[in-house]
Amino acid sequence: MLFLFVLLTAFSIGFLVMPVVIKILQKARIGDAPGGRKIHKKFIPSMGGIGFFVAAAVSIAIWGWQFPLPDIRYLLGAISLMFFVGLRDDLVELKASHKLLGQLVAVVLVVVMGDVRIKDFHGFLGIGELNLFFSYTFSAFVLLVLTNAFNLIDGLDGLAGTTGLIVSGLLGVWFVIQGLDSFAVLSFSFFGGVLAFLLFNWHPAKIFMGDTGSLTLGFVLGALIIAFMEFNAGLPDNASWRFEPTFSTGIALMIFPLYDMARVFTRRIRRGQGPMTPDKSHVHHFLLRMGLQHHQVTLVLAFVQLVVIATTLVLINFSDHIVLPIISAIVLLLGYRLDRIAVKYVKKKVATEPRILDLSKRSIDKVGSQKGVKIDPKDFQNNTINYN
Repeated sequence: MLFLFVLLTAFSIGFLVMPVVIKILQKARIGDAPGGRKIHKKFIPSMGGIGFFVAAAVSIAIWGWQFPLPDIRYLLGAISLMFFVGLRDDLVELKASHKLLGQLVAVVLVVVMGDVRIKDFHGFLGIGELNLFFSYTFSAFVLLVLTNAFNLIDGLDGLAGTTGLIVSGLLGVWFVIQGLDSFAVLSFSFFGGVLAFLLFNWHPAKIFMGDTGSLTLGFVLGALIIAFMEFNAGLPDNASWRFEPTFSTGIALMIFPLYDMARVFTRRIRRGQGPMTPDKSHVHHFLLRMGLQHHQVTLVLAFVQLVVIATTLVLINFSDHIVLPIISAIVLLLGYRLDRIAVKYVKKKVATEPRILDLSKRSIDKVGSQKGVKIDPKDFQNNTINYN
C-alpha cells in the first residue's frame, strides 16, 4: 500500500506541475518547431522531463526516508547529473564529446561508487565471475547503450513514456516482492511522474520529453535493469520470481529501444553514413508510413514489447542459452516482416497515386476548361509590353 502512495504522490505532483512547465516553455519559445525531420505540425514545447523529474524527486523525498536510501545515494546523484546534462543540451546544444563526458561521469558514479554493476555472467557463454576492471568497463558500456538506446526512440507522441511505464512498473513490482524497498521507491516514483507526463504527451502531444527527459529516464531504467540482473542472479535457486535467464530478461525489458538502435545504426553504416546521422529510418517512422496513427504505433510497439517480456516469463526456468536465441528470433522475424510489409505498402501507395507530370497536365486542362478563360495569341501581337 505504501508504494501506491509513492506512485500517487509522484503522479499528483507531475499532474500539477506539467501545465506550469508547458506555459513557461511556450512563453520562452523553448521547444521543437515543425519542419525537417519533425513530424508534428506546430510548435511544441520540449523539456517535459522537468515535470516528471521534479515529481519523482519530491515523491522520493517524502517517502524515501523510511528506507535505506544510502544504498542508492550515488545513483540518485548520478540521475540528477544526467538530468542537468539533458537540460543543458536542450537549452544550449552540447558538443557530442561534452555530452558523452557528462554521461560518463554519471555512469562512473553508479558503476564504481554505487557498485551497481554486472559482476558475474553466471555461466552464460561459459563465463563466470568478472575481474574488477572488466566488470566496471562492461557495466559502464551497457549502461551507456541502454541510456542512449532509449534516447533514440523519443520521436513519437507517447512512445518513450509508454516504454518507460512498462519497464519501471514491472521492475517496481519485482523489487517490492524481493524486499528491495529503496529501488522500489525509485521505480514507482518515476512511474507516477511519467504517467502524469504521458497525459500531456499522448497524441496530439502538448509537450515533448526532450533530452532532459529521455536521457534521465533512459539512465534510470538502465541502472534499474542492471540492479535487477545482479539481485536476481544472487537469489537462491528456490526463491520466488527468480528468473533463470537473467541476461535475456534484462534485454527483454528494453528490447524495442535496443532493436531500434541496432537497426538504424546498421542501415546508416551500410549507406556509408555515421551511426549518429539523423534520419527517418526508425521503426516508428516505418509504421507511420504504413498509415498507422501515432497512438496506434505506440500501442503496437508496447504490445510487442510485452509479448517478448511475457516470453521470458513463460521460460523463467530455462537458461539464457535457450531464451536469448528465442527472443532474438522473435524480434528479428517481426522486424523482417515489418520491412517487407512497409516496402510493399509504400510501393502500392506510389503506384496508385498520379505522377507529377500527370498532375500538371490535369491542372492545366482544368484551368483551360474553366468558363470565361480564353487565351488567343492575337491578343498579344500589338502589345507594347516586352515579355522576353
